[in-house]
Amino acid sequence: MPRPRKCRRVSRPPQVSYFKPRGIPWRDLTEVYLPVEGYEALRLADLKGLGHQEAAQRMGVSRHTFGRVLAEARRAVAEALVNGYALHINGGDYVMARPRRFAPGDEIPQPQPQEVSMEKIAISSEGPTMDDLVDPRFGRAAGFVIVDPQSMATSYLDNGASQARAQGAGIQAAETVARAGAKVVLTGFVGPKAFQALQAAGIQIGQDLGGVSVRQALERYLAGQVPMATAPNREAPGPR
Repeated sequence: MPRPRKCRRVSRPPQVSYFKPRGIPWRDLTEVYLPVEGYEALRLADLKGLGHQEAAQRMGVSRHTFGRVLAEARRAVAEALVNGYALHINGGDYVMARPRRFAPGDEIPQPQPQEVSMEKIAISSEGPTMDDLVDPRFGRAAGFVIVDPQSMATSYLDNGASQARAQGAGIQAAETVARAGAKVVLTGFVGPKAFQALQAAGIQIGQDLGGVSVRQALERYLAGQVPMATAPNREAPGPR
């Protein structure tokens, strides 16, 4: 089984979570996802000017992990700037530090994290609502409804970038849901390459959910009625 990721400590949430190029309609934009822990790494290293060791301690991770998170964040920002993509700060593996006030002379302990949902669910969907049907094609799904099972808050990710690809749609879709912080995917069919990419990202996969609504798929999963797959259910070369 994939090794579970250690949650990164974040001191403050982003004040703005979405940036887009001026003059380009929303429907024509490709999105790049920057996880919240990547935003925090950029804030500590590039805005506050902290060294990697101090910044890693503040985030509760090793210096090596901090360096990797920072490098991935810088790459996401560069990709958005160079290619004219929208930048969406969302998801990730993090806990929010709980702010406290201290009197002069008090010993200030390490921040105590307050957990946020670490098990977001991505459901391939034909539309943006819970009542739309599950799109059985993982790689070429119209989009993904992202659900936080603790708060039941939802958001929608358009999958147009993957649909436009002649090859590698499943891998691109896997990267999209991973960047959104999903740890579970519910869908119909997943091809071998997409399955491997999802497993590499530590994402569990529930398959064979065609013909039901997004809401029904979620209810089945929460009721323990969706077994997690151990192998793809779509043989190559079907681009799923």
